Order: sequence, then C-alpha cells, then structure tokens
Amino acid sequence: VLDHASVLDVIKGALIPNQRVTIAHGRIVRIESSHTAVADTDAKHIINLEGKTLMPGLCDAHVHVTAWTANLAEVGRTSSSYTAIRAAGLMEAMLMRGFTTVRDEGGADYGLAQAVEEGHIRGPRVLFCGEVLSQTGGHGDQRQRGEEHDPGHLCDGVSAVRKACREEIRKGAHHIKLMLSGGVASPTDRITNTQFSLDEIRAAVEEAEMAGLYCTGHTYTARAVNRAIRCGVRSLEHCNLIDESSIALFLEHGAFMVPTLATYEALVREGVEAGMPKELNDKVYTVLDAGIEALRLAHEAGVKIAYGTDLLGQMQRHQLSEFAIRARVQSPIDIIRSATCVAAELFNQVGEIGVVAEGARADLLVVDGDPLSDLTCLQNPERYLKAIIKGGEFVEIPSRL
Repeated sequence: VLDHASVLDVIKGALIPNQRVTIAHGRIVRIESSHTAVADTDAKHIINLEGKTLMPGLCDAHVHVTAWTANLAEVGRTSSSYTAIRAAGLMEAMLMRGFTTVRDEGGADYGLAQAVEEGHIRGPRVLFCGEVLSQTGGHGDQRQRGEEHDPGHLCDGVSAVRKACREEIRKGAHHIKLMLSGGVASPTDRITNTQFSLDEIRAAVEEAEMAGLYCTGHTYTARAVNRAIRCGVRSLEHCNLIDESSIALFLEHGAFMVPTLATYEALVREGVEAGMPKELNDKVYTVLDAGIEALRLAHEAGVKIAYGTDLLGQMQRHQLSEFAIRARVQSPIDIIRSATCVAAELFNQVGEIGVVAEGARADLLVVDGDPLSDLTCLQNPERYLKAIIKGGEFVEIPSRL
C-alpha cells in the first residue's frame, strides 16, 4: 500500500493529492483517498509517500539494447553472448533512469526479453522486432561497397519480404520494422533515399496485421513518410524532414510519430568517440536542425507523438535528455504523455502500462517533485527518483523514501 501519494493522472494532466494506491499480484487493485480507512489491514507493507509524486513508469519507443557501440557493423561481427552481456548492463541502466518498458527497434530478440521477464537480467520490459527488414543497399545493410557476404536480414521482392516477416513473427516479434529510407548509420545510401517498393511495404503490413501486429518504419523525408503511411505503416521513426503533406496523412490514418532528437545532439558531440565512423557521423548534419521543426509542426497539428531516443553505445546515458530537447516545443505534460499513455497506445497496451489506474500493471515511479511544473525532476534520477516499482516489486529497497 502506497499511502499519501500525489498521483499523476497523465490523461487529465493533473496531480491528485492524498491518494492511497494498493498493489497486489503485480497490478494496481485499488486507488482511494488517504482519508478513508485502510481496506487491507493485512497488507505486507504500508509506505507513507508523504506527498511525493507517484507516476507511471516511463516508456522509450525507440531503443537498441544490443548497441554497445555506435559502430553497428561491429556489433554484427561480435559474439552474440558478448553482446547479450553488454545489453544486460545497458538495460539495467535504462531501468534505473525510470524506464519500465522499452521498444527495441532492432537487435533484441526473444531471449533477452525472456531473460528480463524471468528475472535473470534486471531491466525494463522489452518489446522487440527482432531483425529489421531492409532491401539490399538499404539502411539495414551494414556492408561496405567491397563486402560480398549476404546478411540474413536483407530481403528483396514481395515473397522475400513475406518470408522475412513470418520468420520474425515465428520468433515472437511484437512488431515488424522496415527500413524505408536512408540513414546516418548505413554506409552506402543517402538519407534522402526511399527504400522498398510499395508492394513490398504493403506485403509486410499485411503479414503484420494477419498476426495482430503492426509495422514501424525508419523514415526521414516527407516522401518516405508519406508512402509508408499510405501503405499502412503505423509507427514512423525520426521524421526529421517531413512537411505539411505528411501531417495531413498522420492525422488521416491515426499514425504515430516517434522523433528521436536526443540521438542527433549526442552524435554531434560524441558520435565518433562512441564508435560511429566519421564519414557516417557527418551525415547527421543533414537532419539535425530539421528535427525540432518537424516536432513543432506535428505537435501543433495534434499528431500522436511517442517518446523515443535511438541512442547508441556510450551515448545511451543521455536517454533522459529527450525531455529537455522536446521542452523547446512541448509542455511538460505533453512530453510525459508521449513517454506514458501515448506510448501505451502505440504498443497496443492501453490500460496495461502508462497510467496509474486500477487494473494496470504496477509499473510506477516515486518522484520527489512536481514534473508538471519542473521536468528537471525526471532528468536527474539520482536526486529526485526515490523508488522504481516494476510489476509490483521495488527494483531496489527504497532507502531514499
């Protein structure tokens, strides 16, 4: 029982003081006023939060938990067991920042997700796509021009795309990710490229929908975003170079936008040091300044925007910097919603995560401060984050309470 809590209702955008939240079997079973008699007199623990904020655990809709270096080609050439061990450390750090659910956009598989679920690795719940789908020479093709080997995640043609989708679905993917434009980290394409034919995109969307899943798309330009949305791609990543035509399609189709502004600022400062080859890191300037304007355009129009970071290697420690970057455009509650209830909607987990509500998973943060008026209390967990609860259990003994 968490008593005398100021519950952050992210839907209403309000702090509700003097609330008592009862947790059992990993879920929130009751929310009531602290002034009422305690219903569960046999509760194992009754903790007085003394007015501290009780809010949903955070969600990051674009992470790469296996990216222990910014040189993604190097990750692919390294032992999978080594990568898994490095991923464990990265995931624990995410959890300690307050992220209780993350969506991995390429790299994680069912093994890492299962290890977290069973408690062998301490980290956020992982929703994974498995291997990303890329055309030959696309953003998922990490080969230099002289390399001839054929990575297994490349697929060309409708039948190959269908088979690749079915393989990831067979392995338990929560969604399918398509590389639909060029990108910073790929050596042989331009950011302005569009990738996969319309028929290939539609085939992937159909396969995902038949399995009750959805597709995400790596996209930068308006052209890449627009053709993806028209084909049924539900979650559009990055989107730095969109225009008004894209906004209209987002609204018409109810698609989600996942800007990842933290990664560009981090790449400018330390991308090469983190392992990104300089010739690739220089590509970031093509999209750096446009990202905040794309966010402004989408926010003002009412596009559904989820929180994402896309950080690689040592730069993952900047995961909370996305709050400060977005604050140039959005209000605190809008940013918080993007990392809670909007993300939950994107993940098809409305009512499960992203809210403090009866019946929801007890993924909760205890924060010493009011995030609605000062986002600093979410960006400095060492000082302000007093407890992390995931699935109804404290991640650590809450000595800071």
